[in-house]
Amino acid sequence: MKSDRFNFHLPKRFFLTLLLIAVFVWSLFSVEWNKDVFHTGGIPTMLQILKAIIHPDLSPPLLILGVQSAWITLVYAVSGMSLAIIYAFIVGILASGILTSSKTSRLFSKVFFRGLLGFTRSIHELVWAWLFVAAVGLSPYAAILAIAIPYGGILGRIFADMLNDVPEQPVKALKSVGASRLQILFYGYLPLVLIDMVSYTMYRFECAIRSSAIMSFVGLGGLGYQIQLSLADLKYEQVWTYVFFLIVLVLFVDIWSNFVRKGMSEQNRTKLLRSGWLSSFFAILLITCSWVYITQGDNADLFALLTTQNLEYAKKFFGGMIGFNDKHPSFLDASSWSSAMKLTLETLEMSIMAIGFATIAAFLTVIPAARNIANGSLTLSKKWYNWILFGIVRILYIFSRSVPELVWAMMIIFIFKPGLLPGAIALALHNFGILGKLWAEVIEDMDQRPIRNLASAGASKGQMLFYGILPTVMPRFLTYILYRWEVIMRTTIVVGFVGAGGLGMQFKLSMSYFQYTDITLLLLCYMILVIIADFASESTRKAAK
Repeated sequence: MKSDRFNFHLPKRFFLTLLLIAVFVWSLFSVEWNKDVFHTGGIPTMLQILKAIIHPDLSPPLLILGVQSAWITLVYAVSGMSLAIIYAFIVGILASGILTSSKTSRLFSKVFFRGLLGFTRSIHELVWAWLFVAAVGLSPYAAILAIAIPYGGILGRIFADMLNDVPEQPVKALKSVGASRLQILFYGYLPLVLIDMVSYTMYRFECAIRSSAIMSFVGLGGLGYQIQLSLADLKYEQVWTYVFFLIVLVLFVDIWSNFVRKGMSEQNRTKLLRSGWLSSFFAILLITCSWVYITQGDNADLFALLTTQNLEYAKKFFGGMIGFNDKHPSFLDASSWSSAMKLTLETLEMSIMAIGFATIAAFLTVIPAARNIANGSLTLSKKWYNWILFGIVRILYIFSRSVPELVWAMMIIFIFKPGLLPGAIALALHNFGILGKLWAEVIEDMDQRPIRNLASAGASKGQMLFYGILPTVMPRFLTYILYRWEVIMRTTIVVGFVGAGGLGMQFKLSMSYFQYTDITLLLLCYMILVIIADFASESTRKAAK
C-alpha cells in the first residue's frame, strides 16, 4: 500500500518540477540576451558604488540623522504591524473556514474572506501609501495604514493556510469529547501552528521595516527618504551609511526572532514561560512607545484626517478612479485593456524570472546556512569550516534582504538598460536573502531523528541530503517559493517606478499625469495577477502533497 502511494506521488512531483523549470525558462525568453542589455558606463558606476561600501560616511551629523531616520522607520513598521496582526488573526481564522459547521457556510466563508484578503494584499504598500497621500496628504497614518492593510492581507492568507494544513486527528479527538468551536480553535488548531505563525509574523515584521523605509518615495520620512536623496546626489558613501542603519534594524528583528523561536521550542516549561513573557513584554513596550511617539511626539491626530477639506480631496481622488465626470474611462476601453494586458504579461514574466533567480541562489547556499548543520547536531558531523560557511552565507542573506528592492533597482539601473532584466535582478537580489533565511529555519525546525538515524547508519552527506533532508523540507520550500512569488508579483510595481518596465512604470506615469481611470485599470491588472498567483499556488501546493 505504501509502495503504491510512493509510486503515485513520485511522478507527480517530478512532472511538477519539470513544469516549474519550463515556466522559468519561458520567462528568460522575454529578454534579448546580448551586449545591449548593459548601460554605457555602467561598470565604472558599479565599481564606485561597491567602493563606497568600504568607505561609508561616518560624520557625526550624518550618524545623528541616521539614528533619527531609523527610529521613524521602526515606529511606522511597529505601528503598522500591530494593526496588521489584529486584522490578519480575525480575518485569517474566518478565511480558513474552521469555525463553520456546514459545507455551504465554509465555502462562503472561504470565498468571501479569502477574497477580502486577496484584495487587500494585491495592492502594494507603496501604492496604498500613494493613494492615502493623494487623498489626505502627508501624515504618519498614511504610512501606518499603507503597511497595515497589505501586510494584514498577507499574514491572514498564510494564517488561513496554516490552519487548513493542521492534521485532522487532534481536531477529531476534541470534537469527539464535545468541545465547542472556540475550544477546538484554542486547544486544537492554534497550539499546532503557533510557532509557525509567530515565526512568519516576525519575518513579516522584518519586511515591514523595509516597506517603511521605501515610504519615502511618496514623501514620507525615514531611512528611505535619506537614501533617495543621497542617490539623487550620487553620494554613495551616504547611501551605504543609511543602508547600514537599515541592516542594523533587520539584525535587531532577526535576533529577536531567533530568541522567540528558540524560546517556543524550549522543552523546559519554566524557560518557555520566561521566554514568552519577556518577548511579549518587549513587544507591548515597543508598540506602546511607537503609538505614543505617533500621537504625542509627531502630533499626528487620526481625526484630523477627516476634515472637510481632506474628505473633499479623497472624494475627488477616488471619484476620479471610479470614472466620475470621465466620458471614456480607461477601464471600459478595449484598446486600453489590450495595452494593459501586454504590460501584465511582462510583469508576470519579470516575477517568474526573479523568483527563479532567487530560488537557484538560495538552493545553492541554504545547506551551510542552517545552524543545526553548522554545529553538527543534525548530521552528527562537526567540521571546522562549517561555522565559517555559516557566517559568510548568513551575512550574505542579511545584506541581500536588508536592502529594499527599490534601492537595489536604483543601483542596478545604472548598470543595465531599463527593461525587465534589471527589475528581475533587483527583485531576485532582495528575495534571495529572504528565501535563504526562511529555508534555513525550515531545516533548523525539522525533526532531526530520521537524519540522525541515517548518519548513525553510515550514510554519506549526499545520501543524508537527498534521502533525508530534501524529501522532508521540499514541501515547505515550495510553499515559501510560491508565497514569495506572489509577493514579488506585487513588488514589481516598486522596481517599475525607476524604469524596470511592466505595470509599475505605467502606474507611475499615470499617477504623475493624474490619469485616474488608468490607475484603476492597472490596479485591476494587478488583482488579476494575484488571482493567477493564488490559483497557481493552491494547485501546486496540492500537487506537491
